[in-house]
Amino acid sequence: MTIGDWLAGRTPAPPDALARRVRELLAADLSRDAAGAHQACEAAAEALLERLLAGRETGRETALDLLAVDALVTYAFEHAASQGDLDAEAAGAMQRIAALGARFAAGAPA
Repeated sequence: MTIGDWLAGRTPAPPDALARRVRELLAADLSRDAAGAHQACEAAAEALLERLLAGRETGRETALDLLAVDALVTYAFEHAASQGDLDAEAAGAMQRIAALGARFAAGAPA
């Protein structure tokens, strides 16, 4: 099973626009083995969040991207839980995301 297959099996299915955006963000990973789904989802979420924060883009115009970050983190945790890795994955992801927020809140250059 690929990451693309795994995503297609998520229920309930997300709205079409969100599903398309998530697949766009994971495009390079969709054909990889689903065993790496939580790492791929987490990496894509972190990369997008970093771009949004660096550009100070967190208004209504970025709502779809912010929802995509949320969906990707949710998928990462869902997959990690199914593999028995939730505690370690969640702790690491939360630390990295919090560090991003702190870095940009402290006025890191955009």
